[in-house]
Amino acid sequence: MDVQPLRPGAPGPRPGPRRRDRRGRGRRWDLIPPHLPGYRSRRERFDELVADAGAALAERFPRRLAHLQVLVEEVPSADPAPWEEPTVLLGRVIPPSREHPARVIVFRRPLQTRCEDDGELEALVRQVLSEQIGSLLGIAPEDVDPEAWTV
Repeated sequence: MDVQPLRPGAPGPRPGPRRRDRRGRGRRWDLIPPHLPGYRSRRERFDELVADAGAALAERFPRRLAHLQVLVEEVPSADPAPWEEPTVLLGRVIPPSREHPARVIVFRRPLQTRCEDDGELEALVRQVLSEQIGSLLGIAPEDVDPEAWTV
């Protein structure tokens, strides 16, 4: 088999599965195996925490929160809404309209900077979600998730 260098404009090699990387060292593996805690990033762990807490609250009020969307954003926008105070927000609720269902937005960075460990972060996420859902439903946050407020 003759190996010829590629000329500009010449057709390239056949596309197909690569068995090695371009330097011939073989396939690269993940540095951290999936069963170790460092495998997932902080963002992925936070997203999973918010999804679990939101699902637990949706189970408490299945009919009223059937179409609720729980979203995660990095930071709040720089310009607050006219009815909001000019402070750093931890979460926001957007009431339903014809275009979209009700949405609860949780801001990741302000929450993570206020907590020292995962236990505090979980408690704060549950409190923020219960406050936002409580304002959406018109009930007290302590009635939405009583376990989040017992310390």
